[in-house]
Amino acid sequence: MADATAPAGGGSAFPATIRTARPADLDGIMVIERANFPDDAWSRETMASELVNPNGRYLVALDGHEVIAYAGLRAAGDQADVQTIAVRADRRRGGIGRALLLELLDEARRRGAESVFLEVRADNAPAQTLYAGLGFIAFTIRSGYYPGGVDAVVMQKVLS
Repeated sequence: MADATAPAGGGSAFPATIRTARPADLDGIMVIERANFPDDAWSRETMASELVNPNGRYLVALDGHEVIAYAGLRAAGDQADVQTIAVRADRRRGGIGRALLLELLDEARRRGAESVFLEVRADNAPAQTLYAGLGFIAFTIRSGYYPGGVDAVVMQKVLS
């Protein structure tokens, strides 16, 4: 998908539009970032640099003009990494996260990636279920990776 908008989630309970993130979206992204990752949120400066990094692609899901979710990918060579994905708490379970992730997978293919990696908290069963449902396989654990000593499950999806 280019910069054009598209409906998210195919019949999602929460209508949204997905498009490429812009620097003007940073305030909305940071509200969600801080709410979802209170112990390890990225700084505003880090997120701002990610939005314009040529090796990446960041997307936002909008309800009207309001950012309700975002996701980012970094690609290099034959590998891509999902850098982050977050949905505002009151908009979860409506297909928006899935729609964002599908767009990131398409972007990874366009960039020539053969596989996509991500890390997910070991205590985040809903996210792990989403990723597994899209073909990601858990292949290793990073012990104590997240604040509070929570392990990270490293997952991979081989692209066809």
